[in-house]
Amino acid sequence: MTRVVITGLGAVTPIGNDVKTCWTNAIHGVSGARTITRFNAEKFRTRIACEVTDFSPEKYLDTKEIKRSDLFTQYALYAASEAMENSGLDVSKMDPFDIGVIWGVGQGGMDTFEQEVISYVEGKYTPRFNPFFVPKLIVNMASGMISMKFGLQGINYTTVSACATSNTAIMDAFNYIRMGKAKVFVTGGSEAPITPASVGGFSAMKAMSIRNDDPLHASRPYDKDRDGFVMGEGSGALILEEYEHAKRRGAHIYAEIVGAAMTADAYHMTAPHPEGIGASKAMELALNEASIYPAEVDYLNPHATSTPIGDISELYAVTRTFQQTENLSISATKSMTGHLLGAAGAVEAIFAIKSINDSIIPPTINMEHLDEAIPESIHIVANEALERKVDVAMSNSFGFGGHNASVVFKRI
Repeated sequence: MTRVVITGLGAVTPIGNDVKTCWTNAIHGVSGARTITRFNAEKFRTRIACEVTDFSPEKYLDTKEIKRSDLFTQYALYAASEAMENSGLDVSKMDPFDIGVIWGVGQGGMDTFEQEVISYVEGKYTPRFNPFFVPKLIVNMASGMISMKFGLQGINYTTVSACATSNTAIMDAFNYIRMGKAKVFVTGGSEAPITPASVGGFSAMKAMSIRNDDPLHASRPYDKDRDGFVMGEGSGALILEEYEHAKRRGAHIYAEIVGAAMTADAYHMTAPHPEGIGASKAMELALNEASIYPAEVDYLNPHATSTPIGDISELYAVTRTFQQTENLSISATKSMTGHLLGAAGAVEAIFAIKSINDSIIPPTINMEHLDEAIPESIHIVANEALERKVDVAMSNSFGFGGHNASVVFKRI
């Protein structure tokens, strides 16, 4: 069976606009939450989010790319550029049809859509739309523009499975390389959802935290006083490469991806199955494909968004899958980054991979009073990073519609 490895990483997040900064802040338990500055959220139920700050797209993007792209695509291009640079890959020495892009985006150009609709309404009877309205809006434009930027002519498309989106993209890239359809993929996900309609929609569902006076402590997975997720934004990029190809060119290999699986809850539009049956099966299938016993997994980066129902149902799934959890350390990094929706899985995959590289697990911050419903056998890394060797790490992402996706990484 063809082996697949990770040879490049890139990130734009609320806690750092490159992998090094993001990882350092994660290890130190830095929260990216703050009062929303993108628009006036004064009248909204939720007025906080984890925004990307000090973002300078000019580092990797030219003027035309910036002008013609929504923020979610700018994040994608930026993170992909860092990952490509980090990989040391020389595209000129490869057949461009051997390199593809599979990118995950959940919502697409929300800001572009909203601004154009507002302009139309305010224009009364003179509709005027930007000629780049549709290209900036559609979710597949991130993958398309990544391919154009680097001249990558292989398989190219966008996955959409709500908050499981990035893991879906990573899984598809993994499988295509194993099938011999490509040598290299740029994969991951991006999202820029901090807009009035997006925040307002999730807020109307009462899915988000209303700890508006204390944003730094609002995202608190597993804490008994959690009251919903904090929206985040950004991008995570990974370069997946066929192992022999990476070895021949002397690439630095971060880890090997050894298993990935998806299931559906077939239960509810927005709520997870209360017993985590679908989530458990996704983890089980991913481990089976990896030929790894549950007891061999050292670190799980869970979906854990800080919602009352979701956090617990996932832990029920964990106890069903792992049965014995003595060796398993769990930390919910959304406590720091917020929930990046379609980009969440990619950023959390980077955290899982870095934990393998650096033998340290970032903390779940803001854990003051552990929810009594959490099984006693579960070990959550609370408030401070844990130094331990990590040979195998798993990352979970679940999405509205009942989508469950799990990916397994291994030290090489």
